[in-house]
Amino acid sequence: MARHRSRRYQEGASKVERSKRYPVEEGITLLKSITGPKFDESIELVVRIGIDPKKTDQLVRGSVSLPNGTGKSIKIAVFADGDKAQEALDAGADYVGAADLAEKIEKGFTDFDMTIASPDMMRFVGKLGKVLGPQGKMPSPKAGTVTPNVAQAVKEFKAGKIEFRTDSGANVHCAIGKKSFGAAELAQNLTAFVDHLRTLRPSQAKGEFIKKVVVSSSMGPGLALAVE
Repeated sequence: MARHRSRRYQEGASKVERSKRYPVEEGITLLKSITGPKFDESIELVVRIGIDPKKTDQLVRGSVSLPNGTGKSIKIAVFADGDKAQEALDAGADYVGAADLAEKIEKGFTDFDMTIASPDMMRFVGKLGKVLGPQGKMPSPKAGTVTPNVAQAVKEFKAGKIEFRTDSGANVHCAIGKKSFGAAELAQNLTAFVDHLRTLRPSQAKGEFIKKVVVSSSMGPGLALAVE
């Protein structure tokens, strides 16, 4: 069944040349000009990369600090105890605990956006894979969310550092800011993300690595970008 699109979406989509790959700032400027809902939409990026997502040694996962942040407030759950627990709280963590936090999550508590853990806490976190994994909240050393310095990690992610991973279709998704950001700010964030993504190219990946870059607002049409 064809998906019904709102009149506003259709009007916005009519301004986009589907076969064109826009220069980054031109594309973002066009995206910002399209009339959207009353709330400040997120600007979302999807990058198709040249890997085989069925091969675990080609999967890409990581984190990167965007130069202009994301404009989004996030809730962070931290697994730590003792001094590290207090340091995490002082840094702005929303929930901090150890066995008690693990038990709470096992019972269904997931009112947070990401999880950070001290390495010695993985004995508790490891049991939560079935809960946190499907939601993309399982901490990982590659993403910088399993770290001895939990307080620093909290500060960085609160300030706009983002976590990302490939999906089953070899796409990487992330938000690069809000529609209220300037076009230059969004372009800087987008370029920083793609540049960082290139550094994570698996040695087993063949051919072109950055295959397609599409940007959209939360409720608007997507457009393809020509990223150098």
